[in-house]
Amino acid sequence: MVRDSVSSRSAQIRASVKHPIIDSDGHVVEFEPALLDYIGEVGGSSMIERYKRAWDTAFCFRWNHLTPAERRNHRVPRPVWWPYPAKNTYDRATAALPKLLYQRLDEMGLDFAILNPSQGLFAPHIQDDELRGAVCRAFNIYHADIFRDYSDRLTPAACIPMHTPQEAIEELEHAARLGLKVVMMAAFVRRPIPALARQAPALAPYLTWMDNLCLDSEYDYDPVWAKCIELKLTPTFHSFGLNWGMRTSISNFVYNQIGHFAAAAEGICKALFLGGVTRRFPAIKFAFKEGGVGWAVSLYCALFERWHKRNARALENVNPANLDLEQYRELCRIFGGKFTQGRVEGPLVLSELAGGGGGTPAEWDEWKLCGIEEARDVYRRFVPHFFFGCEGDDRVTSWAFDEKRNPLGARLNAIFGSDLGHYDLLDMRDAAVEAYEGVEQGLMSERDFRDFVFVNPIKLHCGMNPDFFKGTILEHEAEKVKAEIATEA
Repeated sequence: MVRDSVSSRSAQIRASVKHPIIDSDGHVVEFEPALLDYIGEVGGSSMIERYKRAWDTAFCFRWNHLTPAERRNHRVPRPVWWPYPAKNTYDRATAALPKLLYQRLDEMGLDFAILNPSQGLFAPHIQDDELRGAVCRAFNIYHADIFRDYSDRLTPAACIPMHTPQEAIEELEHAARLGLKVVMMAAFVRRPIPALARQAPALAPYLTWMDNLCLDSEYDYDPVWAKCIELKLTPTFHSFGLNWGMRTSISNFVYNQIGHFAAAAEGICKALFLGGVTRRFPAIKFAFKEGGVGWAVSLYCALFERWHKRNARALENVNPANLDLEQYRELCRIFGGKFTQGRVEGPLVLSELAGGGGGTPAEWDEWKLCGIEEARDVYRRFVPHFFFGCEGDDRVTSWAFDEKRNPLGARLNAIFGSDLGHYDLLDMRDAAVEAYEGVEQGLMSERDFRDFVFVNPIKLHCGMNPDFFKGTILEHEAEKVKAEIATEA
């Protein structure tokens, strides 16, 4: 079956814009018989069965094996279900077969695509240490093998577990040996709360805290970020925010799904910033996939505003030691009336005298790790380092380019992700159509669109690896953009 790519609306859009379109987040829908063979080759046949039975893999969601009464009794949230194309069999096969995907890129209006896994999204979060390591390794070998012949237009992301820095570094090094250029890291790790785990060992998997890998972490992850720079691997995050916080409905996946990628992305992004990672590693770039840019605009604005109100100097405005108690007492006597009468001679601010959460003076400056000395430092530590994956039909994407809305005239680095292979893109032939809707609807300019689908992905990937697009069909175009960026700097 061959289709006329030239006649597709996406192909027409691609021809009209006069610059490449890069898809920063498509999805492989794994061909399961082959994938399981790879898991078996890495870990043996028993590992295949363990993978199928593990409750935290796509094969065996616990919810599916419980009655409605059991779901309510155990409060098991409804997980992802039916995420892949089915009626459109051609698209389903396209997401599984690199040769077919490669042949259809022009039909989709795409020049180049970075591809994340589907079942592999769960792999870095598997709790069983041995299973997690084997499965991530198998996914990475599988994807490296099936995409090797199509590397001039397609590149897959490696699955990187983050339960310990050593585990992450070992898989980063293996991914580099496989020739992979993008890594998809776990954005958090669930860890048992030590005191509660000691009291109730059987409940330890459920009595957890969320390690954001940067701030108050169980480990020092700086060696992981350093390894990404050394190996020239672009670190990205595409973790689920499902089934924690308020996203725990036992009956409604849509309730759980809306905003969950954004929630997981905000957690790690905020930690990378406040934990000082972008200060200590000024060359590093991070991408957060599929959560849109709305949360990032909100976070950037909030950090900018909070610094003005909560920096070390501004805290003197709320330091209880600076309260003039005699003046306060006098004002209470004059204006308080009966409800203050007879109550102004003793302690007046009991909660603040008891501590008020301030801790010791060494704990007051919550900006010290990221080194914010002036407002522009918020821009410097945030804007150049972070890239935000947005689906084509996301109307909020234009906020990234709103220089009036964003402090200091910032244009946040939104990058286009078609989400091909998943239900979000109903027909792959509409990949570029959805991306360009923002221009057609007057939400973004042609300049914004060019940044969105072309310039920002090059800034991201060439910022980590100047040769990222070498040997691809975008090699010369990328060099032009790199020169353009250097001139602007």
